[in-house]
Amino acid sequence: MRDDYIDFVDQIKKRTGIDLALYKEKQMKRRLTTLRDKRGFASFNDYFKAMMNEEQLYYEFLDRMTINVSEFYRNFNRWETFRTKILPSLMEGKKSLKVWSAACSTGEEPYTIAMILSDYFPLKDITVHATDIDDQALNRAQEAVYPERSLKEMPKDKKDKFFTKRGDFYVLSDDIKRCVQFSKHNLLADRYKSKYDLIVCRNVLIYFTEEAKSQVYDWFSQSLVPGGVLFVGSTEQIFDPQQFNLHVAQTFFYEKQS
Repeated sequence: MRDDYIDFVDQIKKRTGIDLALYKEKQMKRRLTTLRDKRGFASFNDYFKAMMNEEQLYYEFLDRMTINVSEFYRNFNRWETFRTKILPSLMEGKKSLKVWSAACSTGEEPYTIAMILSDYFPLKDITVHATDIDDQALNRAQEAVYPERSLKEMPKDKKDKFFTKRGDFYVLSDDIKRCVQFSKHNLLADRYKSKYDLIVCRNVLIYFTEEAKSQVYDWFSQSLVPGGVLFVGSTEQIFDPQQFNLHVAQTFFYEKQS
């Protein structure tokens, strides 16, 4: 009997443009089967029909698919490397930087970038483009209200300067919120903008097939200016960066060659 997960993948692509076939099947199928069973559906066909009628089920599916786990200054030492070793050369001779935080989840990453840049540029000159495939994550990012656990690696001076504590949550200041522009984007299907000085995409591509990963790296490279930098996650080192016209600037940082 034909596996109804294959039909589910086809239906999702037709209705939403999301191609689950570009993700590692074993991991994604296991994750979505657990979610389907938890919601009481006996088949992926029944789950898909319900999802198309119930917005909350669809949002939950997106949330599970996109692995929304994020914190401010996640892996703090990497951001220190960015601040001390990557940023100085990127800033040379420039009054602003064109920055893209790809697959930004609930906003912690692009807001972290904006806070770091605020030490070097006036806030009015900072614009970080931030994109994600998940509408619910983008809505949460624009609200910019976070639990304390999201701020555990945040430097105290930034926490004091840019957040207001309300009960158990922290509300980000409008000054930093204005620096980030959010929009929806599918890394595997939508067009990429160009002339970025910095692209940050961390802890997302590990869920893609090797073929899809290579395609995204190629598109990222084309989107960077010569000398621009791609910052990737801990498990996403590019083993042959030259094929994408990139070279290692620091571990996890790749500079586009001229």
